[in-house]
Amino acid sequence: MKKTLVDLFEESVRRFPNNTFLLEKTGKKFEPTTYTQVKEQVYRLGAGLQALGVKKGDTMALLSEGRNMWVIGELAMFYAGAVNVPLSIKLEESNDLLFRLIHGDVKYVMVSGTQLKKVRLIKDQLTNVDKIIVFDKQEEYQDKEIALEEVQKMGDKFLAEHTQEEFLQVANSIQNDDYATITYTSGTTADPKGVVLTHRNYTANVEQSLTLVDINENWRTLIILPLDHCFAHVVGFYIMMSVGATAATVQVGRTPLETLKNIPLNIKEVKPHFILSVPALAKTFKKNIEQGIRAKGSTTVKLFNFALRLTQIYYGDSNLDFKGFRYLLKPFVALFDKILFSKVRENFGGELKFFIGGGALLDKDLQKFYVGIGIPMYQGYGLSEATPVISSNGPELYRFGSSGKLVKPIDLKICDSEGKELPVGEMGEIVVKGENVMAGYWKNPESTAETVRDGYLYTGDLGYMSKEGLLYVKGRFKSLLISSDGEKYSPEGIEEALVEKSPYIDQVMLYNNQSLYTTALIVPNKDQLKRKLAQKGLTLDTEEGRKEALKKLESELNRFKKGGEFEGMFPERWLPSCFAVLAEPFSEQNQMINSTMKMVRGKIEKAYAGRIEYLYTAEGKQLLNQQNIDALK
Repeated sequence: MKKTLVDLFEESVRRFPNNTFLLEKTGKKFEPTTYTQVKEQVYRLGAGLQALGVKKGDTMALLSEGRNMWVIGELAMFYAGAVNVPLSIKLEESNDLLFRLIHGDVKYVMVSGTQLKKVRLIKDQLTNVDKIIVFDKQEEYQDKEIALEEVQKMGDKFLAEHTQEEFLQVANSIQNDDYATITYTSGTTADPKGVVLTHRNYTANVEQSLTLVDINENWRTLIILPLDHCFAHVVGFYIMMSVGATAATVQVGRTPLETLKNIPLNIKEVKPHFILSVPALAKTFKKNIEQGIRAKGSTTVKLFNFALRLTQIYYGDSNLDFKGFRYLLKPFVALFDKILFSKVRENFGGELKFFIGGGALLDKDLQKFYVGIGIPMYQGYGLSEATPVISSNGPELYRFGSSGKLVKPIDLKICDSEGKELPVGEMGEIVVKGENVMAGYWKNPESTAETVRDGYLYTGDLGYMSKEGLLYVKGRFKSLLISSDGEKYSPEGIEEALVEKSPYIDQVMLYNNQSLYTTALIVPNKDQLKRKLAQKGLTLDTEEGRKEALKKLESELNRFKKGGEFEGMFPERWLPSCFAVLAEPFSEQNQMINSTMKMVRGKIEKAYAGRIEYLYTAEGKQLLNQQNIDALK
């Protein structure tokens, strides 16, 4: 059956004409736009694009902050038969942006006023680009640039001169397998790969996702993730669209920091029912809540901590487990919810039912914190190549530590390195097959053949299925470390635990390539180390202070070893025997972190090859080696 994103949108407008689809704040308050009004704007712009010369199959790029015009712009492209190349506003480097625009064969660019300067810097190299459509009014327009308003006027003229049937000819000719978007992954290699997703990939994943969570037309969400993010695309606005619900975007500030500061205020204004989050944002929210509690004095802190522990015991790790004696706690949980946690939830608008997290594994303590205050944070799993949702926890069923149950319909198997299917409970590569699996990588047949075989997507992620039918994701299948005896293990869980449990460690990457012992690269939190040293009257300005700081970092690692408080959390042979302290953090600027905040291991290994090699020498293995001492200057 034909079900494109155009079909999905048209059906939603028919079913929910007067419901609010989009909410946007550009002035004092959030203004609603109904499904019918969105359709009118989409038709105007879609007709304008046709008048401008956009042809079926042309690729267009969209570079803008989250706002109504982002959603309207993408839908309008489909009505002109175009394919969207959504671009991250984090793409500061002209070569990153340049690569995507050239590799994507982009002919037309839609861009917001604040992002326009990036396109202008590289415009001379974009020989393939015909027109740059600017969303916001400019004092002057350069060569190839055209105001959005002009394109809309061209659309009005086109619609006046053609019948609606003629205008819709292109949109109606789109089939399930026609390309909808090319999303560039912030991969771990030099050049990102363009994930080609079809119209049916999207509509299938919308249907699949709705088997995990029950959303209706009265729901609202505030999309705090960038709209080019595949997760925000599907769960942020296409799922909402399919059920007649409302999607709001964060008020755009003058700077990225100002936009970030608008999030807490916007949450209160929109009163969302659920929010898509990533671990970094979840940690920020938690920090803000704890600061607010501390500001109320020590009695409130004690009460809050007691209430939180009690509530966490009551809810446990899963709603699948028998509560037993924990039922006795129910009246206390209700009381604390009324006098304490309901007040905390007011900061989130008072109607927030849950968060859904993707992008990276959420740690269990974080999830326990949120279930304690009455806003569970459910772990989901997916990747752009699967449009993206594969599984998630949800209100019906959750277990912390797992990535929840699979969407339906989907075929999932766990395979070993030879591609052989493994039994339930055994760990291997997660491999999936379904209508949400991408069409391939844009102009990259080698990577496509490697990743999609016989319709199955080889995710490169490590995990297993439990007997309960829940998926557990344990890190990257391909970033497995290998010890000298050939044993393979995943570093991610250890790295996350070290950062989570130690205030003195900001970032850490483990390394072992068939060596006798594991090593680590550590980015320390110098502020915390300085505070600790100050208690002993020391500073990082002296060699004595730096040596003391190194001993402190070593003692943090020893907490996971024999005799330490976290002994047994991981096999000791997997823990680092020694480490190199780094002078600068891994960041998006030095390309050691990708846009989903994951470490680009290959780049880090290459950049610090000398330091890693040194760790496998007698001198480098010594904690107080000169390189470590110098790195703390």
